[in-house]
Amino acid sequence: MRTIRIVDVAYHLPARVETNSDLRRAYPEWNMDRIERRTGVFSRHIAAPGETALDLARQACLNLFEANSGVKSRIDAVLFCTQTPDYIMPPNSCLLHQQLDLTENVFALDFNLACSGFVYGLAIASGLAASGVAKNILLVTADTYSRYIHPLDRATRVLFGDGAAATLLVASDDPGLIGVACGTVGKEGDRFIVPAGGCRTPRSSASGRATRDLAGNVRTQENIQMDGQAVLDFVKRVVPPHVRSLLRGSGLTLGDMQRVIFHQASAVALDWLERELDLKDGQSYRNLPALGNTVSASIPIALKDAITDGSVRSGDRVLLVGFGVGLSYASAIVEL
Repeated sequence: MRTIRIVDVAYHLPARVETNSDLRRAYPEWNMDRIERRTGVFSRHIAAPGETALDLARQACLNLFEANSGVKSRIDAVLFCTQTPDYIMPPNSCLLHQQLDLTENVFALDFNLACSGFVYGLAIASGLAASGVAKNILLVTADTYSRYIHPLDRATRVLFGDGAAATLLVASDDPGLIGVACGTVGKEGDRFIVPAGGCRTPRSSASGRATRDLAGNVRTQENIQMDGQAVLDFVKRVVPPHVRSLLRGSGLTLGDMQRVIFHQASAVALDWLERELDLKDGQSYRNLPALGNTVSASIPIALKDAITDGSVRSGDRVLLVGFGVGLSYASAIVEL
């Protein structure tokens, strides 16, 4: 059966960089030393006022087209993963189609997912290729979580950064995507949620009222509410058996993987996963310290950085693992 192959990845980050030194000066009461140990984040890129995930995505796509001459005219599907769309309607994928001036015979689809979104996108793209619907697929993952973060919520502000990635996927008979598996624990969806702003709970004066929790974090119902410990417990419970199952089903082991790229969640999560899965020194790749958690864009950005610095080479087998909002999880084995 025809599958997909990753041809190239490009990304774009906002110009503004917020460092931990900036946060130390602004909030001297925050224990930044402890925060740095737990998050592993020292800086993050933050979108400018009026700069959206679509803006970042457009530039990432232009970067991709510049590096791959002639590709733009061959694109026949656009998959756009974001939780920070420009509008309720139309979808960002359609808006991006217009901005990139793509041909009309293009399958365009948004899907709302976060930290597992890139791998879910690979699964969707694989289905499009196998069914013959598309051969040259643009998978875009972009988020500006800074829009949902209260400035006094140190649990989220120190962790998340904004960014966009554009990945070129082509239908192929060669083993590009070796295996992929996705899962959902919807009953725990309220562990990572923005409660107000949708049709269930529209914005109101009450939803915009800030409260302070026992840890001192300030947020409204229109901001991200993240139960960090519950999400970490979910990762510990679900991800290792999920990864092992995918590897068994593919007839491979972790030793067959030249590199493992996890969603860049936090140092605590990555440290635990590396120990639990007994990865070799240097087998797991990180760019978390400089960029933070860029949500749906974190895996492709890390993959691109690993390719650029030589950590991942042509012919390598790479395990990609995402987990987060939903709560959802997904893993893929790709050969580059």
